[in-house]
Amino acid sequence: MERSAQRLGRALVVIVDDRVAHGEHEDSTGPLVTELLEEAGFIVDGTVAVEGEVVGIRAALNTAVIGGVDLVVTVGGTGVSPRDVTPDATQGVLDRPISGIAEALRASGLAAGAVDAGISRGLVGVSGSTLVVNLAGSRSAVRDGMATLSALVPYVIEQLSGLDEA
Repeated sequence: MERSAQRLGRALVVIVDDRVAHGEHEDSTGPLVTELLEEAGFIVDGTVAVEGEVVGIRAALNTAVIGGVDLVVTVGGTGVSPRDVTPDATQGVLDRPISGIAEALRASGLAAGAVDAGISRGLVGVSGSTLVVNLAGSRSAVRDGMATLSALVPYVIEQLSGLDEA
C-alpha cells in the first residue's frame, strides 16, 4: 500500500439533511468528514447538501461517480424513519455491495455508543470505480465510522484503481 504515502484520491461528501439543504441549519458534520478525509490523505472536492429524497441523493451520487471521484461519503438518512432514504437511493447506484464494511461500521459504531450507527441501514459498495459509503448522521457516528474506514478504504481504492495488479 505504497499509495498511502501519496494522496489516496479524490473524495466528495454528501450531507443528507433537509434543513441543511434549505439553509435553515448549519452543517456540523460536513466539515468534520472533510477534515478526517484530508487527514487520511484525500483531496476533498467539496460538500454537497441534499434533501432526504431518493431522486436528489441518487443525483448527487451519480454526479460524483461520473465526475470520477474515488470515494463518496454520505452522512445522514440511514435510520429507520420514513424520511431516512439514503440506503434506498444508494442501492440504485451501486454495482456491487461490500456488506462487510457496512457491518463493520454498524458494529464499531454500536460498540462506541453511537446508537444511530448501530441501527443504521447504511450501505457500502462500488459504483464504477468509486467507493460509496453511507454513514449515520451524528458526529460520533462520523468520527467512529471514519476511524473504521481508515484501514479499509485505502485497500479498496487500490484494488479499484488496479494498482494492486503491478
